[in-house]
Formats: sequence, C-alpha cells, structure tokens
Amino acid sequence: MAARKKKKKPNEDPKRASKREPVILPSDYSPSEDEDFMNPLQREYFRQKLIEWHEEILAESSQTIVNLREETNQQPDLADRASIESGRLIELRSRDRERKLLTKIDAALRRIEDGSYGYCEETGDPISLSRLEARPVATLGIDAQKRHERLEKSFNDE
Repeated sequence: MAARKKKKKPNEDPKRASKREPVILPSDYSPSEDEDFMNPLQREYFRQKLIEWHEEILAESSQTIVNLREETNQQPDLADRASIESGRLIELRSRDRERKLLTKIDAALRRIEDGSYGYCEETGDPISLSRLEARPVATLGIDAQKRHERLEKSFNDE
C-alpha cells in the first residue's frame, strides 16, 4: 500500500490563528521584531489591546449619554444655551467617529480570530508592529496606505 500524504489542516498555517488553549500574557509583555510574526502572544496582546480600547469607548459613550441627560435643564441666557448646544454637537460628532471606530475594532478582533490580523489586505505582507501599536485597526501596510492616500488625493483633486 502506498503511503498517504497527510493533509495540512487549515489552522496549521502559521499565518492563521487557531482555537488552542488560551494564551496567558505576561504583564510586562511587549511585541518584538525578534519573535515570529503574529505568534500566539502577539495575537493575544493585540486582542487585549483592542478589547480595552472597545471598552473605553463604550464607557465614554455611556458617560456622554448621562451628561446629555443632565444638561437638559433650560438655560435662560441665550449665550449659555448656544454654548451648551455647540458643546453637545462636538460631543455627538466625537461619539459618531468612535461608533465608526468600534466597527473597525470589531473587524480587527474578527481578523485576529481568523488569523488574518497584522497582514496587509492589499499585499498580504506583515504590517509592522510599530504601525499596529500606533493603529491597532490598521488593515494596510505603510506603503500600501501611502499608495491608497495618493490615489484618494488624486481622485479628490480632479
């Protein structure tokens, strides 16, 4: 009988995340270029970073709702009312940007689960750890992002 070739399971790909045992992250851990890219520790580090960011945004959003409810009392002075209204508008715009950011954070968490996190959507190359530290929701490497911005600018200039 001929020997059978062992089929490679999809989660055996080092680029793909797996459903193995939970990773315990050391409290002083920081991703390093010396490690394998997107190893279990790095994936867990960014997963925790994204979850914390998500929770902060939700807490701020809840506080905004409380603040808006408290400020509903009528101000007799027109200047005071205008000032409060402009403050509310700024706060609501900020929360709208954060709502959009929550969607990006959720997408990044899904990419961690499916193993595609940290890899450029355009080229498939790893995104630098320094870029992921600065922008954990990044989907493009720095070169691809620059190309994207140049194209965007050229279409806006026309």
